[in-house]
Amino acid sequence: LDVHLMIVEPERYIDQFAKAGADIITIHYEATKEPCVEVLKKIRSLNVKSGISIKPDTPVEVLKDLLPYVDLILIMCVYPGFGGQKYIEASTQRIKEARELINSYNKDIMLEVDGGITLENVKIVKDAGANVIVAGSSVFNYEDKKMAIESLRNN
Repeated sequence: LDVHLMIVEPERYIDQFAKAGADIITIHYEATKEPCVEVLKKIRSLNVKSGISIKPDTPVEVLKDLLPYVDLILIMCVYPGFGGQKYIEASTQRIKEARELINSYNKDIMLEVDGGITLENVKIVKDAGANVIVAGSSVFNYEDKKMAIESLRNN
């Protein structure tokens, strides 16, 4: 169970989500009151994998010092807030930068993307280096959700 805490001060809720059975807890770099590294350490201390997410205007470089403490990096491809937004084209370069950063660190860190992922652009984000894909509207807007998911996987 991958829990994406898209909230202010996510550190206030980490214990509850870990107790509820989260396997991965992802926080937003921009949303913590405490230093991110401390929040990520706390997540791991609960035997849960940790993830860090960045918004479209946050430089990928901020992740460099957090690599020892994360199991997942989430690149937001839209501004968080509501579903159905259009993919921000500059995200493709950011995904490539994050993949290069992960590869240079030589650690198995998942690279997730969220926001505006469709059947038309899923291959682009995969080719850029993403290996975990979040797709909301592009699944739920189709009557045949199973077919939509299979199409995303096979594109």
